[in-house]
Amino acid sequence: MPLNPIKGNMYQFLNDYPTPGSNRGYTWNTVKGKCPHDCHYCYMKRFGEQPDLHFDEKELKTDLGKDNFIFVGSSSDMWANAIPNEWIWKTLDHCRKFENQYLFQSKFPVRFLRGDIWLPKPSIIGTTIETNRHYPEMGRTLPPQSRIDAMKKVNARLGKTIVTIEPICDFDLEPLIEMFRDINPSWVNIGANTNHKVKLPEPGPGKIKELISALKEFTEVKIKPNLKRLLT
Repeated sequence: MPLNPIKGNMYQFLNDYPTPGSNRGYTWNTVKGKCPHDCHYCYMKRFGEQPDLHFDEKELKTDLGKDNFIFVGSSSDMWANAIPNEWIWKTLDHCRKFENQYLFQSKFPVRFLRGDIWLPKPSIIGTTIETNRHYPEMGRTLPPQSRIDAMKKVNARLGKTIVTIEPICDFDLEPLIEMFRDINPSWVNIGANTNHKVKLPEPGPGKIKELISALKEFTEVKIKPNLKRLLT
């Protein structure tokens, strides 16, 4: 099974933040099918009805190469509460066979803190924070504050963290900034909704620019191309 090179807007930051001497970014998925979070705006829903959640054993034959930056679990949240432990263990065991940098990102980041999880090194751990508010379009995800609380512990125990604000939803500026200060991420990605079948409460350009300016005071900010729609 070949690795999937990064294309388009969604994970472009994997190419923009390579490790020294690394190749371009890739995604690799062992856990596939309907994500348990069922976010209304999930980009995978643009591709139609997804199969039932499953573990693809064939992916364990994939040569992950060397000196790559690989987002593991990009098509379905492999850390969701409904995912069997065995699926995670098999995936991490395969990652450890290769000398790469890995990104693991989840909307259920409390699972990174389990005692039976040993992430390969070097790894970057991320979560998604669309806003400080909770909207029904978020499906069955943890509320933003619960993700923040978990990521504070992740940052303290496990090291390098990032946060993705995508799709950005309307927010309260000061509370959201304080959330990010609590995590102290290495960088923040910001992007807009790309599932145009779903209408979200979105902030205006002035508010987004205020957010970007405030974030840059303590972390690096990466603007995704699709955010331009909301900045004009």
